[in-house]
Amino acid sequence: MGFYISIIIIILCIILSLRELFIPDKIKGKKLSIENFFVLAIIYLTVMIGFGLIYFLVGSEIQPILNEAEEYSATTGTETVIKLETALYFSAITLFSVGYGDISPIGIGRWIAVIEALVGYTIPTAFVARTVFDKKV
Repeated sequence: MGFYISIIIIILCIILSLRELFIPDKIKGKKLSIENFFVLAIIYLTVMIGFGLIYFLVGSEIQPILNEAEEYSATTGTETVIKLETALYFSAITLFSVGYGDISPIGIGRWIAVIEALVGYTIPTAFVARTVFDKKV
C-alpha cells in the first residue's frame, strides 16, 4: 500500500511542478531573469528526481525496469544506494534526451521513459512560450 501512495505522491509533485509553466503570472515578463532561471531549474530538478524515484520504486517493488551494461555497473556501496543512483542517473539522461546507452529500460520502464522524454521536450518549449509571448491582450 505504501508503494502506491509513494508513486501517487511523486506523480503529484511532478504535475504540480510542471503546472508552474502554465499558470499565468508565475514566470514574469518577457525577459530571462535569475528568478525565471531558478524556476526552470527547480522544475527540471523536481521532474528528474520524481521520475528517478519512480524508476527506483517500480524496479524495487514490482519488476526490474532498468538494464545496466555489465562494464558500467558500480561496484561500491550498498545495493539500494547503487539502484537509486542508477535510477536518478537514467532519469537525468532521459529527461535531457542524451541517452548514452549504458542503461536501457525494459518492460514498463520503456513507457515511463517515453513519458519522461516527452516531458523533457515539453519543458523548454513551454518555458520559452511563457517568457517570449505575453498572454495579456
